Amino acid sequence: MDLWFTENHTEHVKFSMKVKSHLFSAESEYQKIDVIDTYEFGKVLVIDGYLMVTEKDEFIYHEMITHVAMAVNPNIKNVLVIGGGDGGAVRELTRYSSIEKIDMVEIDDVVVKAAKKYLDFTANRLDDERVTLHIEDGIKFVKGKKGLYDLIIVDSTDPIGPGEGLFTTKFYRDCYKILTEKGILINQNESPYYADTAEQMIKATKKLKNVFPIVEVFQCHLPTYASGHWILGFSSKAFHPTHGFDGERWEQIGLETKYYNTNVHLGSFALPTYVNKMLE
Repeated sequence: MDLWFTENHTEHVKFSMKVKSHLFSAESEYQKIDVIDTYEFGKVLVIDGYLMVTEKDEFIYHEMITHVAMAVNPNIKNVLVIGGGDGGAVRELTRYSSIEKIDMVEIDDVVVKAAKKYLDFTANRLDDERVTLHIEDGIKFVKGKKGLYDLIIVDSTDPIGPGEGLFTTKFYRDCYKILTEKGILINQNESPYYADTAEQMIKATKKLKNVFPIVEVFQCHLPTYASGHWILGFSSKAFHPTHGFDGERWEQIGLETKYYNTNVHLGSFALPTYVNKMLE
C-alpha cells in the first residue's frame, strides 16, 4: 500500500509526496508535530499539516534567511533567532567565527527535541557553545529590552496559531527597540502567489514600513513551499541591502554555500512586477 503526505496549498491545490515511513508524531501544547521520511525529499518536518523543512531543499531557505544580512553587515556579533526550532538558521550562523552570541527563542520544546533526534542535518549546531536556547514565547522575550542584538531572524511558522503574534506591529516595534543602532531584522514573509499568503506578505511589509526606516523584500525559489516562490523581509535602522553592497567582502570570508552567492543576493531584490505592484 502506498502512503502519501498531502499539504493543501489552497482549497483547490494540493502538493503530495510519497512516504517511506512515519518517524515521529506528537501533539504539543501549541501544535501537532510530525516527522516523515520520504522518497524524494528525505526527512520532512510537518507542523499542523504544513511542510516546514525538507532534507532536500532546506538549505535554500536557511542560507537566504541568514547570509543576506551577514553579507550586508559582516560586523554582526550578537544574534537573536525567534522560532527556527529545527536549527537550520542557527547552523548557518555558527559558520561565522565573527559571531559571538546566538540566542534562540523557540516556544515549543517538542519541535527542538524532534529536530535533534530526527533532523540532524539542520539541528547539528544547536549545541555550539555560542548558542543559548530559550524555551519561551518570542513575543514576551523581546519586550522591555533595548539595544542588545545586531541581527534578529524571525524564522516563524505561518501567521496562525503560535506564529500569529510574530506578524504584528507591536512585535516589530519591540524588535526595533531590542536592536542596536545599526540593527537588521530578517523575517519569513510568506508567498506572493496565492491570495491568502499574498495578503499576509502585504500586511507584514506595511507594518514593518511603519516601524523601520529601511524595508525591502527579497525572494528565493523554494520547491516544497506553497507555489515555490517565497518572500523574506529585510528591515534595518541603517543598512540598505543593495545600495553600496560590497559582495567581495563577504566572498573573502570563504564560506561554501549551495544556493546563496553575491549575485543571487543582488538578484533576489529584483522582484517581479506583480509583486512590486502588490507592495505599492
